Amino acid sequence: MANNEGDFGSFLRGLVIGGLLGAGLGLLFAPQSGEETRTQIRDKSEELADQANVELEKARERAQQMLNEAQAKIDEANAEIKQRAESLRDQTKSLVDQTEERVEEATDKASAKAKKAAQQAQETLEKTKDAPATA
Repeated sequence: MANNEGDFGSFLRGLVIGGLLGAGLGLLFAPQSGEETRTQIRDKSEELADQANVELEKARERAQQMLNEAQAKIDEANAEIKQRAESLRDQTKSLVDQTEERVEEATDKASAKAKKAAQQAQETLEKTKDAPATA
């Protein structure tokens, strides 16, 4: 893309310089009066200035178009990034919720086992207290 702009700029410079040189040489070697030559130089320079302005406007329009396309691509990329971030956030939240559920289940199981073990220990202790001592 940048290479095309450079080629166009070189072309435009060459066009203007070549036009000016050609016009100048043509006027210098033409058999006419100084007043006619000055008029022709002025007319030709105005014509070339108009052409340069037209080409400049075309270049501005192309630059604006490229800028608009770049902005559209940036907006599209931002939307995609936002969508991916939301997806990752949802996946992370789901994993956290699942982990919390598993931890709660494990805690409940461990608590139930601990209560059962404590209850069994209590029962065993009571049985040993009630049992006659054998020596």
